[in-house]
Amino acid sequence: MTSPSGQPPLGIAHFTTIDVPPLDFVALAAKVGFSAVGLRLHPAFPGAPFYEIRPGSAQMRSIRSLLTQTGLRVYDIEFVVIDANFAADALIPMLESAAELGARRLSVCGDDPDHRRLVASFASLCDVAAGLGMGVDIENMPWRRVARIQDAAAIVGEADRPNGGILVDALHLSRGGGLPIDLRTIPSHFIRSAQLCDAVAERPTTFDEIIREARAGRRLPGEASLPLQDLLAELPADVTLSVEVPNQGLPPPDHAKAVFEAAMQVLAAHALAKPTPPRAPSARQARRE
Repeated sequence: MTSPSGQPPLGIAHFTTIDVPPLDFVALAAKVGFSAVGLRLHPAFPGAPFYEIRPGSAQMRSIRSLLTQTGLRVYDIEFVVIDANFAADALIPMLESAAELGARRLSVCGDDPDHRRLVASFASLCDVAAGLGMGVDIENMPWRRVARIQDAAAIVGEADRPNGGILVDALHLSRGGGLPIDLRTIPSHFIRSAQLCDAVAERPTTFDEIIREARAGRRLPGEASLPLQDLLAELPADVTLSVEVPNQGLPPPDHAKAVFEAAMQVLAAHALAKPTPPRAPSARQARRE
């Protein structure tokens, strides 16, 4: 989780400052100090904000040029819901845009009540994404069918696609009833990505309250009670980290800077903490070794 400079690379999810369009978002992230961005190119739910970037367009060329100038990369594209009406082929235009941007992963959640069909849909999406050089990460969300981190692991395991993986979100892990130690039951090579944020210790009592917290009640990393140090200790060493803390009215540059500085303090504390027994190397690490 460390870069050649010794400072952990850190990305920022677009939902953190979703009102900032992609070109300005890349510029903002670079100025603050992030190493990567996620971009919202698909609506997470009906009416949710997202941005369309057409392949070969002037907007696409401007973003690619800025990425080159700043050294940033687009790590992931979000956010797709796999439900009963899902069709992987319908996402090809969006995935082609993602591939042109150099994105590595697509983030999804699962909300199909038919488990077998959900697994098949995830597998088909992995196949489509693989043709464009991308992988797919499924994220558990307590109000969806894939509610727990174990549910996400089951989908990845049953789909059995080499580019399939899990996105571990600190808030969703907690609100889905999970603890960092639960990651020990999941194969390391399933865990590709992780998002940091913080929240109060008490879990909301209804799904509506959980949704409101996820979309408008997250706190800066290290500012509240989620066990972020324990989570960092359990994540594979080659996981890709980002932060997702939706803005609640601050000027976007101020909010992005506050999120970055808070997350870096958490990562610095982890680096200075007493070493814990490392997880077994993931399949990706084993191949490199």
